[in-house]
Amino acid sequence: MKRTSDQARASERIRATAAELFYRQGIRAVGVDELVRRANATKPTLYRSFESKDELVTSYLRDFAAAFWRRFEEAVDTHVGDPRAQLRELFSRSAKRTLKPNYRGCALTNAAVEYPQEAHPAHRVAQQTKREVRRRLYSMASALGASEPKLLADGLTMLLEGAYVSRQIFGADGPGASVDRLTNRLIDSWPRRKLKGRPVRRNSRRPSGRARVSRSPRSAVRKSPTGG
Repeated sequence: MKRTSDQARASERIRATAAELFYRQGIRAVGVDELVRRANATKPTLYRSFESKDELVTSYLRDFAAAFWRRFEEAVDTHVGDPRAQLRELFSRSAKRTLKPNYRGCALTNAAVEYPQEAHPAHRVAQQTKREVRRRLYSMASALGASEPKLLADGLTMLLEGAYVSRQIFGADGPGASVDRLTNRLIDSWPRRKLKGRPVRRNSRRPSGRARVSRSPRSAVRKSPTGG
């Protein structure tokens, strides 16, 4: 019984240490020897919990994805039924997160770069999560009544991914800090769908005191000051 509890505690130390080192240094930069040393564990202990480093990496990324979705749901749940407010809340929180001192971008995006092979389990976890994010943004864009909601969702996805990466290049005062304001501008300026079956109302009344003046095509054309 004691051996089981010791193994469980060692496994948790390995997971926690891996999460810290993988995120801060990069996955490929961290070797198994360093990992077990920092976790105060042994290689046999690691391989009893995880068949390989790849399995540990996949577990780390799944934990990161689960934490991401918790933050995502917390943001959208603050404005149920209001997709505009949900998007603003989501991107506002994301902008604040990128300003944290130890922020190194999105672990899933980083992993997809470190493991470009689509068949690799780390790449698959990253790809599946990102595709679901894009789908959720499309769903909110559609609920917003946006024209071409897929295009708006792609723009929002690019803003989000850009914020993750730019923090590592430009620092805290880089373009990532403006992602919430850029999102608001994009959403507010995006055209809305026209409702079918609802005629466009036109103002048929003319301003009083003005008579309608008919112009011939010749008299209606004004010459440009430049003669063009």
